[in-house]
Amino acid sequence: MEDMYINHLAVIVAAVASFAVGALWYGPPLFFNAWKKANGLTDEDLARANPVRNYGISFILALIICYNLAFFLSDADTDWVWGATAGLLAGFGWAAAAFMTIALYEMRSMKYILINVGYIIVYFTLAGFIIGIWR
Repeated sequence: MEDMYINHLAVIVAAVASFAVGALWYGPPLFFNAWKKANGLTDEDLARANPVRNYGISFILALIICYNLAFFLSDADTDWVWGATAGLLAGFGWAAAAFMTIALYEMRSMKYILINVGYIIVYFTLAGFIIGIWR
């Protein structure tokens, strides 16, 4: 464990990246309308959301995710390839699989599931890449 290293700035940037990826992924150019329809949400529903609470809690959770990933990637030999690979494996094999299992029992549509697990996989891969390259 003597070679363990975590770049805290990289972790913070990776956490902020979740918002950039989310803004693009769930934004109008990509999946906003499909996501909204798959959730049965209206513009009025979205207007009632509490953005301070949602973004605040989301950022704390993103920090937890990124610090957890950083601990797995803390070996001195970690590079961007292993970082991105580990992010992909964690995103697909843990987070997306768990999300999908829950969504199946909630009887969510496959469109809803694929939109959300796609985001999870892309974001985890990017977070691993950022943490891995920024040694």
